[in-house]
Amino acid sequence: MDLEYTHPTDVYAIRPCRAPDANDLLAIAGEHSVDILQVSDSALQLIATFHVGTRITTLAWSARTVSPSASASWVIELVAAASDFGLHLLTKSAGAQEHIFPFGGGLSGHHGKVNDMAFCGGWDADGARYVATVSDDKMLMVWDLHPPVQAPSSPSPGFDDLGLSPSPSSRPQPTAYPIAFPNPLTSIRAHPSTSKEFLVADSRGSVFLTDWRADPDDTEDGALRHSSVVELIEPTALGAAVMGETKTWSASVDWRSDAIDIIGGVFGNKFALWDIAKLRGGTPFASGSSFPDGVQLFRWCHTHPDYFGVAAQAPAGGAVVHVYNCSYVHAAPTAFALRPRPHFVRDFDFLALPGIPRIAAALGRIVVVWPIGEDS
Repeated sequence: MDLEYTHPTDVYAIRPCRAPDANDLLAIAGEHSVDILQVSDSALQLIATFHVGTRITTLAWSARTVSPSASASWVIELVAAASDFGLHLLTKSAGAQEHIFPFGGGLSGHHGKVNDMAFCGGWDADGARYVATVSDDKMLMVWDLHPPVQAPSSPSPGFDDLGLSPSPSSRPQPTAYPIAFPNPLTSIRAHPSTSKEFLVADSRGSVFLTDWRADPDDTEDGALRHSSVVELIEPTALGAAVMGETKTWSASVDWRSDAIDIIGGVFGNKFALWDIAKLRGGTPFASGSSFPDGVQLFRWCHTHPDYFGVAAQAPAGGAVVHVYNCSYVHAAPTAFALRPRPHFVRDFDFLALPGIPRIAAALGRIVVVWPIGEDS
């Protein structure tokens, strides 16, 4: 059964929650606000609205999130990036109303569009403490949302003398760990089995597996804080970038949830799959062409990881999502035509609900959720 939700404005980003106790939650970002929907078999129910006041460019869920369907003591927590380059921590719980905590603006944060973000991998405390953002300004920033509280030299209302968390009004600003890259960054992902590495893609066809926790004191030459453990490339996109033929920044990568060695992504009009255990000089072990006008989005299915989907953010062919089976990667994909042109898929992702895989897609002001198969 296809489900639809109409937002008051165009929807610019969507992000399903993959926390074990909140896989029925879906965040959608509009021109001024973020809506939180609870997904069931028959409806999309609005359970929270955060009025940020600025267009949202990307979202990321915290591991602390617990759905109302899982517990009476439910918690909603996620971070939203805005078009003014600022970041906002959005929280709501069973006993409190929506709260917005702004950070990362001005001189301390990004100076270009924030294209993607991800919380640290794993489901321990770090999965809610560290969130990483990537931007057109060529910076990866890892934000510590709960920095150690320094005891003030003189008494200050709102701070706890024992170093405990301060009240919301006096919460310390998150600390940022900046990591510079040579090109604009377009995509970032974390993996549930590691809390020290992020998968980062840039606009020239390179993918970096970056250890952001590496200690510079452990290196002989006093290198930067991080180190790229692995660098992968998509040869066609990299060659086009070197020759100055790249027209748009469209790199999108994702990490297969059940296999830390498998990475997928799209560059230009091609998708590519890499196996870190068999590097092959950093080139993909499988690739193929998809939308001729260019592919902008790549997503793995979380519940059935043999499946992945791609979509184009262009209205030439209408709003269409292609779903591939990794076991038959060169076979023709299953095409889901959602709307005719001039509609297009601005964002999409697989939900983490059990059962038949479901996809959520943003088409203008409408969010559509549909299954990719039927019960037998």
